[in-house]
Amino acid sequence: MSTPETSTIATPARTAHHRRYLMCRPEHFTVSYTINPWMEPANPTDTAKAVAQWQTLHDLYIELGHEVELIEPLAGYPDMVYTANGGFVIGGRAYVPKFRFIERQGEAPAFADWFRANGFDTVEPEEVNEGEGDFLLAGDVILAGTGFRSTGDSHREVGEVFGREVVSLNLVDPRFYHLDTALTILDPVVGVGNGGPERANIAYLPHAFDEESQRILAERFPDAIRVADADGAVFGLNSASDGYNVIISPRATGFEKQLRERGYNPIMIDLSELLLGGGGIKCCTLELRGA
Repeated sequence: MSTPETSTIATPARTAHHRRYLMCRPEHFTVSYTINPWMEPANPTDTAKAVAQWQTLHDLYIELGHEVELIEPLAGYPDMVYTANGGFVIGGRAYVPKFRFIERQGEAPAFADWFRANGFDTVEPEEVNEGEGDFLLAGDVILAGTGFRSTGDSHREVGEVFGREVVSLNLVDPRFYHLDTALTILDPVVGVGNGGPERANIAYLPHAFDEESQRILAERFPDAIRVADADGAVFGLNSASDGYNVIISPRATGFEKQLRERGYNPIMIDLSELLLGGGGIKCCTLELRGA
């Protein structure tokens, strides 16, 4: 009996790296307006359930050995739980957001104040951007999304703020209105000397991007995990990884299998209540990369 070819391929060893995150308890969570296709004010929301689900994610990060900082939730800003939109942080410098929709614009000063109070070099933007929702760090390169929220000019600005190459990616499916809903960075630490792989692995949903962006992604990340729509549509890509443990939606079963095949350890966390606001695991998690 012949052995299946796949069983002879060595699974890469993955390393979990200590991370530091900013989160916000969803004490005021509700859906009272519509700024993305997931939000339907007619559907009831359960704030207590949202808090309980969020707490499970928070506690898992602590259990995995990560640090979690908290920003105080503001009444009247139910989307503040989605802290990924509250900034983009590299090397102790925080580029704060300038939200597209008026419903979220009051969050920006609160995030800026938090960064200043916690010792970050805080940069106020000129351009419309929604933080780590549309900016993801892949090794030394910033992947930047546009099409629905952050504008193309913010891609130039974020490159100037951090002195890094920026790769612009155009989102075309309104369900995936932020980059972090259609693409995830699986390796936050890169470089063999740092205990990471030679270059960052990513996973993404191809048809969430236009043809040119798909070409760029295929060229730059030939070994990426390409995720099926069934997994993307349940916010499977809105996930958080420490390089080994990847926190994903329990409904993204195909993505779970793909991760295991690559040597990652998927952990399922249900944020179904927060998905009613158009956010998942990564949306609730802002990476604080220190100096």
